[in-house]
Amino acid sequence: MNVTEIINKYYTPGRQLDILLTHSRSVADKALQIAALHPELHLDEAFMEEAAMIHDIGIFLTNAHGIDCVGSEPYICHGYLGAELIRKEGFPRHALVCERHTGAGISAFDIEKEGLPLPHRDLLPVSLEEQVICFADKFFSKTHLDREKSVEAARKTIAKFGAEGLKRFDNWCELFL
Repeated sequence: MNVTEIINKYYTPGRQLDILLTHSRSVADKALQIAALHPELHLDEAFMEEAAMIHDIGIFLTNAHGIDCVGSEPYICHGYLGAELIRKEGFPRHALVCERHTGAGISAFDIEKEGLPLPHRDLLPVSLEEQVICFADKFFSKTHLDREKSVEAARKTIAKFGAEGLKRFDNWCELFL
């Protein structure tokens, strides 16, 4: 996968691209740090770096003015929208990371219960690589690119997505930290 080529297909130079690249690089670096700390997990580091770099590729399709995104869809849709793009590029495994990283993953039950504008299926990270990227993503905001969140700050953000997401996050803390 040529990450730069794919990103440049959908983004032009500017603040939106800078935000995407800075955030994604932070997530990739954290995911690779976790892999280095846990060789016993036998994580596919090359895949993780690529997938982390494109996990948010769908943000430009959403309406999130704080990060210069002026699309028409709600921000929560960026994962599955990005997955559609990455599937068209021929990378179905990478697309799963895109669609499953939002929150700490979102179950079909919660999608329906909350009336979220998402496909009515589980959007939960399954593989260890998906879980590591989803976990790493929780430590970095697109509005405060210069800092990594503490575990407690990340937990506070995850708590907004409900008890199940927080439970997954806490399990990842035990597994990955």
